[in-house]
Amino acid sequence: MSYHEECGVFGIYDKSGNCARSTYYGLYALQHRGQEQCGIAAVNDLELTCYKDSGLVGDVFSEKILDELGGTMAIGHVRYSTTGGPRRENAQPLTLKYVKGSLAVAHNGNLINTKQLKLEYEYKGAIFHTTTDSEIIAYIIAQERLRCGSVEQAVRLAMNRLYGAYSLVVMSSRKLIAARDPWGFRPLCMGRRGDAVVFASESCALDSIGATFERDIEPGEVVCVSDGKVTSLRDNCGRDSHLCIFEYIYFARPDSVIDGQSVHDSRLLAGACLAKEHPIDADVVVGVPDSGLVAAKGYAMASGIPYNDGFVKNRYIGRTFIKPTQAEREMAVRLKLNPLRSTISGKRVILIDDSVVRGTTSGQIIKLLRDAGAKEVHMLSSAPKFIGPCYFGTDIPSKNELFACSHTTEEMCRIIGADSLGFLSIESLKKIAPNTKCGLCDACFTENYPITPDEGTDQL
Repeated sequence: MSYHEECGVFGIYDKSGNCARSTYYGLYALQHRGQEQCGIAAVNDLELTCYKDSGLVGDVFSEKILDELGGTMAIGHVRYSTTGGPRRENAQPLTLKYVKGSLAVAHNGNLINTKQLKLEYEYKGAIFHTTTDSEIIAYIIAQERLRCGSVEQAVRLAMNRLYGAYSLVVMSSRKLIAARDPWGFRPLCMGRRGDAVVFASESCALDSIGATFERDIEPGEVVCVSDGKVTSLRDNCGRDSHLCIFEYIYFARPDSVIDGQSVHDSRLLAGACLAKEHPIDADVVVGVPDSGLVAAKGYAMASGIPYNDGFVKNRYIGRTFIKPTQAEREMAVRLKLNPLRSTISGKRVILIDDSVVRGTTSGQIIKLLRDAGAKEVHMLSSAPKFIGPCYFGTDIPSKNELFACSHTTEEMCRIIGADSLGFLSIESLKKIAPNTKCGLCDACFTENYPITPDEGTDQL
């Protein structure tokens, strides 16, 4: 099942290199986190410039643009819109000029007190040019900077007004700053490449530019790089942390390590737990590309049933592919995934996907397997049943759109056309990230929300 997540962020301070080019490579590694829009802002001789547009990283940026951006500092962003929509003006980084200079902000996550903040500042005369919560964050940081002595202190003070999920990279003409919300909903890490300091949503982006992972940014921490020197503000640290569990199940690349836990190993564990909870007599285990593949291998390793590739994925079908009718949506699935008949025909197949949300895509994939000659199709989800929407930047729909909220497992199984259907248990979910240094948010599976929109309103 495909989801959308707010975005990915990247930042680098490197006096010796073309930071825009390094940011370009970092964004390439984070492309899976957002495919609608992307952008890079860079600083040359205290002057901030920015280029952004709709499209994939490789399509938006040319050699000429990257050379013109250059920079001894740069931040970048890849975006999928969970708030604000895919309008071009909502592309990030957001840049602004104010009495203290220039500011660029890139944001991963979703605030839950956006409406209240926007209304408050509009009544004070603020004019917003986008429909994103990221612009509100930039505005509050700029306002706080007028009252304190540094940009990093302004970011720290702004965090007292922001309620929800946000991992930020912020750049002034002299400083690069990274900050993570006090709950730690979204990942953010730091690395080094010689004297360069790098921040990224995932460690795989550090690897892509030859940087060495140093540590994760702590929930509530503000890290500042000024003239190559790194300092940290931890005034907002110390709350119980709640990293989104779906980073391990779906969002992050398997080669990333987030808050001490390998994403690849988490998915293997999820598959192994499924094998223990749902033993099935079958001939082959296949996964739905891409996030179901590692869990399928985990199931095969634990069960002893052979793993094999079940589908060939067309990687040139993007998320922007237009599917206005049901017939065209079904055609899109066929264009994206084609079953391997030699693996499937005449076989009892265990099909593993990362989750089942609305059920429509699951039914279409099962039909593909049946059309390819599968004798039986047993579907397993490496996540529990979705029973609650997400407020923190994951595009999980409202309860009335969630398959599991209106049907029993048996009904779901019949509707999607499977021979059996099973889900990872909540008990096993708690075991798939044993090495993480953070607590986890599993509210979409349990409805145990760390914070709610009502609480966000109360904070104002």
